[in-house]
Amino acid sequence: MQKSFWEVGHKPTLFSAFFYFDLSFMVWVMLGPLAVQIAADLNLTPAQKGLMVATPVLTGALLRIFMGVLVDQIKPKKAGLVGQFIVIAALLVAWLHGVHTYQHTLLLGMFLGFAGAAFAVALPLASRWYPPEHQGTALGIAGAGIAGAGNSGTALAALFAPGLAIAFGWNNVFGLALIPLSIALLVYVIFAKDAPDAPAAKSLGQYLAVLKDKDAWWFMFFYSVTFGGFVGLASSLTIYFNDQYGLPPVHAGYFTAACVFAGSLVRPFGGLLADRIGGIRSLTIMYILAALFLFILSFGIPTQALGLTVVILAMAALGMGNGAVFQLVPQRFRREIGVMTGLVGMAGGIGGFYLASSLGYSKQVTGSYQIGLLIFAGLAILAMVGLMGVKTRWRTTWGAATATTAKV
Repeated sequence: MQKSFWEVGHKPTLFSAFFYFDLSFMVWVMLGPLAVQIAADLNLTPAQKGLMVATPVLTGALLRIFMGVLVDQIKPKKAGLVGQFIVIAALLVAWLHGVHTYQHTLLLGMFLGFAGAAFAVALPLASRWYPPEHQGTALGIAGAGIAGAGNSGTALAALFAPGLAIAFGWNNVFGLALIPLSIALLVYVIFAKDAPDAPAAKSLGQYLAVLKDKDAWWFMFFYSVTFGGFVGLASSLTIYFNDQYGLPPVHAGYFTAACVFAGSLVRPFGGLLADRIGGIRSLTIMYILAALFLFILSFGIPTQALGLTVVILAMAALGMGNGAVFQLVPQRFRREIGVMTGLVGMAGGIGGFYLASSLGYSKQVTGSYQIGLLIFAGLAILAMVGLMGVKTRWRTTWGAATATTAKV
């Protein structure tokens, strides 16, 4: 008989991974909630603002490959420690020496990318403790940062960073972030534990070999839309609400927090729904909804309340899509989950970099965000079409092998 989710796995590791990932995301996207105040002090253009908030997303994406390899070489727990120490050091330097130019913001953003690379550590750290039928739920909990009150790190950054910047100065927010990061590090050191049946480390050639499998590229594309849309919007929404509706930084941060919270809250339900009805079916629904809401948003909704509602719905669709993708990945690439997490996560980050930077560029060139939003809505439709093209093959090949325990 199958055991329930709460009867299997290793709960201290699951929630250590959640806490580590949660606060890593808080730091990874923190330039977004601070962008309005930083841009005012440094006189940044819309395109510069877009690139500033997109830089941590891009470097985090590229570093996920490195961290994915490191996970398989030295195991997830040690890999996570490496990333956490680098992020803490970068914030400490930024706090003590200050961030005085646009180039400084880009340099800091590059190091904050290590926080985004936590994705490639937290997910295999949690995943390796759970059987296929509970992959979606396990990865949803670790990936979304849902526990207790259910706040995600990205929502926390949007909720508190602008207010703290007004009270203490935005540069001091980097120092204040060291407090929760140090707590997360302590929890991680004490409670996180590597799974006993981790796969053996692979050679570089074996890592590259997975790219010969076309399914790897499909998963990378699918996640570049779901996670890319989520993190790209999360990084840009404070700027968007400030520009579109004239909201002050703190109020724009509250709006952003509501949107990010919605997307984070539903991610575990995306994984759970995929466990129940199959990842392909649930992911198809999410792409349709995301494309629809991004299309509506592109026309510049006139009222704050309606605009907030549409963004929340878009973020919720993208968040559930994230959970659905990672219900499928471990079924297809269970033995290569470390490197696949890095590859798929990298693609997601690249999608987020594209969206965040293109929104800033669209605003500077055309005076609105419409073109950037419409193109990304089109990518969601393209992903849905691609998913329809591979679903029969997936269900009759590797999906059939897991049909007795997990739904594809």
